[in-house]
Amino acid sequence: MAEQEYSDAGDPIYRYDDVKPKEFMPAIGDQQNIEAISEHIEKHVGKIEVVFHEIISDLVHIDVHWVKPTVQFPFHTLVTSGMSDKPMTVPKGLEGYQYVEVCILLPDNWQIDGTSYLIMEEAFKNENNYWPVRWLKNIARFPHRFDTWVGHGHTIPNGENADPFADNTALGCMILFPSLSLGSKFFSLKIDEHKTIHFYCLYPIYKEEMMFKLKNGSGALLDKFEKFKLTDIVDVDRRNTCAKKGFWGLW
Repeated sequence: MAEQEYSDAGDPIYRYDDVKPKEFMPAIGDQQNIEAISEHIEKHVGKIEVVFHEIISDLVHIDVHWVKPTVQFPFHTLVTSGMSDKPMTVPKGLEGYQYVEVCILLPDNWQIDGTSYLIMEEAFKNENNYWPVRWLKNIARFPHRFDTWVGHGHTIPNGENADPFADNTALGCMILFPSLSLGSKFFSLKIDEHKTIHFYCLYPIYKEEMMFKLKNGSGALLDKFEKFKLTDIVDVDRRNTCAKKGFWGLW
């Protein structure tokens, strides 16, 4: 077994270049789990307008629940269900964080309208519209495919070089934090004494921000976000908080 690699900030780095993902294993959703998550979403965020169902699922059945912008939450909210059907492979001592679902918040002008299948199908053919949904599904399935885990402050790049997610943005990495916009009551859902589901929000970040986090830790990156007044609502053109500047390329 290879020796554990750590970032400059002291966080473990997990690499999967040489790890063979699990072979395809069809899956169906856990109806009780879906219902509990749906009730949680509607209680703390709003009415679920549409659920984007998977036709064929591998390892776990991932659905994406869509809540339209409201006065209280003026953005699109997308939340997964199915990731928590199975426990993740967490390090010893973190057994309370085996079950996770993820969400992403999109501006109200994002091209998404699940009330019309034809409109939605056409919109999702454009990767500029679909990449947030794709990444919800990718990260929801990722820990089950590689027998690993994801949690607070974890970063998942789009490939080794954190390539841009799509043509409409230079963002190319996701970091997981709780959603401040949705409030602390949304952060977790206790199913029973053995299972609590934790909800993390996907924050798209730039490669330079990922490298800064690896060197200085997730807390230092959050300080950058606060300084620049960034929110958890996706902004494809937002300022890079760790972009080098000046003639000498200083931070």
